[in-house]
Amino acid sequence: MAGTVKQQGRRLGAGGPLRRVQIGNALSAFGSGFTMPYMFVYVDQVRGLGSLAAGMVFTVFALAALAVLPFTGRGIDRYGPRPVLLAGAAMAATGAFAFGHATGTAALMVSSFLFGAGVTTCQPALATMIVRCSTRATRSRAFALQFTLINLGMGIGALVGGQIVDVAEPASLTRLFTIEALTFLGLALVTGTARIPAAEPVLVPAGGHKGPQGLKALVRDKAMLRLCVLAGLIFFTCYGQFESGVAAFATDTVGTAPSTLGLAIGANALTIVVLQMFVVKITERRRRTTAMAAAGVVWLGAWLMALVAGLVRGEAVAATVAIIAVYALFGVGESLLAPTLGPIVADLAPARLLGTYNSGYALVKQIAIAVGPAVGVLLVGSGTWPLYLAAMTLCTLLIVVLALRLRVELTPAQDNARITAEKLQTAA
Repeated sequence: MAGTVKQQGRRLGAGGPLRRVQIGNALSAFGSGFTMPYMFVYVDQVRGLGSLAAGMVFTVFALAALAVLPFTGRGIDRYGPRPVLLAGAAMAATGAFAFGHATGTAALMVSSFLFGAGVTTCQPALATMIVRCSTRATRSRAFALQFTLINLGMGIGALVGGQIVDVAEPASLTRLFTIEALTFLGLALVTGTARIPAAEPVLVPAGGHKGPQGLKALVRDKAMLRLCVLAGLIFFTCYGQFESGVAAFATDTVGTAPSTLGLAIGANALTIVVLQMFVVKITERRRRTTAMAAAGVVWLGAWLMALVAGLVRGEAVAATVAIIAVYALFGVGESLLAPTLGPIVADLAPARLLGTYNSGYALVKQIAIAVGPAVGVLLVGSGTWPLYLAAMTLCTLLIVVLALRLRVELTPAQDNARITAEKLQTAA
């Protein structure tokens, strides 16, 4: 009881900082929406370096996580999330600005590495801030709201950016990347100066400080390892394809214009914004593993619509509708995942290792996002798009299976099964 009161007190004092964390997320997402959907077009067409170079840029962007995340977790656990966030925002701003001015492959690779390292460093710091500013009862909604604001910001950015992008005018892309650099500075100003509560309200007992430290503790956690495998597959199949493989499929195979691609990404964001809080109410009364499996089922529909787009690509209107449907269905699945993945990581993490667990989760995410574009762009670029869609469909089926099998590794509280048990007892 005393612990609950303390947590409620922390929550009441964390409202202002949590709002600033959410505003900073939305601000940086607005800048990301300007650029992420157009990175492939920028490297491939604007700079004329080809699809292979574009795929390499995406890979380097994601692989930057391997260099920074092992240190990010330690930094958060030792110094707190704020200084880590400030360092990440500075790197991301520098990388984004340099990326917009780079003209050769080498310069693009270096700036992409800085850009990716900065974005990757910010992610576990922001996740840790949300956990510290919330309780278990409010955490799912906090992560869902974060996801909604990020997608709203990215959707608006993509819609505006799609109207500004001019492949024949490289300066238009340079302006977009400069704007993104400014938004990361805004993130540092708004969120990096917030007063985050020092004590993390983590439910899983730490078991003292004599146990394994750092990544060793994470590796020995069987439930966390299984979650990481599932999360890796999720990010490989959806997020790793969203801005690369599917974008390449839409532009190169289906013939979708950049402005139409921006509209499709806007539809994805609108779907999330409209559905997210309704989905939160549904998932609050369901197992988290059920929500993850349901996301996989919805994504099967997305890959089916992608197949339709490929088959009717000669019909512009029908193909456009199918591509927009792909992104909208991805949004439905993402809405199911937003209130589940982050809170599970927080519930699994010992108090002293929250930063390490968030960084380990982010590391898996970034590796998947690094491999995903390489595979997707390679298959689409070589003209084997039916094989690409078949591979993604099989991966999505595996997501459903692994989500249901994860259930046996989680406690009822971690899987959000307590409400279901209470309902059964009430009915009896």
